[in-house]
Amino acid sequence: MSVTVMSSDEALRIRRLFSKLEQHYGWFDWWQAQEPYEVMLGAVLVQNTNWQNAQKALDNLAPYLSPECIAAMELESLAEKIRPSGYYNQKSQKIKAVSEWFSRYHYDIASVRECSLEQLRPELLSIKGVGGETADVILTYAVKKPSFVIDAYARRILSRYGHAVPSSYEAFRAQMQHVFPPDTKRYAYYHGLMVEHGKEFCRPKPNCAVCPLGNNCKKIGI
Repeated sequence: MSVTVMSSDEALRIRRLFSKLEQHYGWFDWWQAQEPYEVMLGAVLVQNTNWQNAQKALDNLAPYLSPECIAAMELESLAEKIRPSGYYNQKSQKIKAVSEWFSRYHYDIASVRECSLEQLRPELLSIKGVGGETADVILTYAVKKPSFVIDAYARRILSRYGHAVPSSYEAFRAQMQHVFPPDTKRYAYYHGLMVEHGKEFCRPKPNCAVCPLGNNCKKIGI
């Protein structure tokens, strides 16, 4: 993977963007699920849909929200319960695969957290149906490892802000982890900032007139 090296001025500009968003939105906790396994399921269920649909699927799973129950559940039954999230046949297989990975640690999140990010991220990426964004959500919110989450909101916002966003997920993530030193809590918050700002202001048809980024935004990109 080749990483585009940013100038110090460009890195400073990105830090200023996040600082402006921090000032506007204030501090908040993003993805507040208390159970790490629920976060893992949510990370899969939210793929290619909105959170409302993913939450409906999680609500259907509420009586079975333990890895042991999910492991014992028939694939067809699991698929039917998560139907509101869409792509439910594929997602049921992904959930089974993520649960199987978790079983290697005896469903003990403390055992997972004893391992390094460098070990865990390739493990997650090797699971069929788990890409960079899903892996980094699981790492940041469930495992509490600092792995910057890249999503469509981040691409849109930073592109419009004038940053030459790499097409590669891994290259973009590497850039962000270069700009911001590893910090799980901050990485989790910054992903939340991107989602909130993307929904409120930086929509496909942007609401630029009252955007807190003001004239600093280039209003270009995707």
